[in-house]
Amino acid sequence: MALPDTAPSLALDARRQDSHWSRAFRGEPYFRAGREYEDYAPAYCVGYVGYAQYGGRFEDALRSLWANWERIRGASRLTTEEALPAFRAAWDRVEAQEALAGRMLAAQAQAVHAAAAQGAGT
Repeated sequence: MALPDTAPSLALDARRQDSHWSRAFRGEPYFRAGREYEDYAPAYCVGYVGYAQYGGRFEDALRSLWANWERIRGASRLTTEEALPAFRAAWDRVEAQEALAGRMLAAQAQAVHAAAAQGAGT
């Protein structure tokens, strides 16, 4: 059994992230009536791009995330209290996707190893 030519990509797909959040933002517990996606979009961008840039612990990257927010927030009407949970949601989503992709790659590698071991035994 060979590994597929294209393994799941751990690279960030910003368009896919943006598409997800543009559909999902109103269902988030922190959503505030009267806010539009254009208000939340820069905060989500800070979260998902921030994870790709810094990785690791969200709390360790927070200072840099706030600097990114100030740079890209544009006309967003979110307060800092409203932006923070959107950063976190986007960060957590990319982190979970990366973990899943890593588990899938590990499972594929185990299957290849098992098939090779079985083939060597015959």
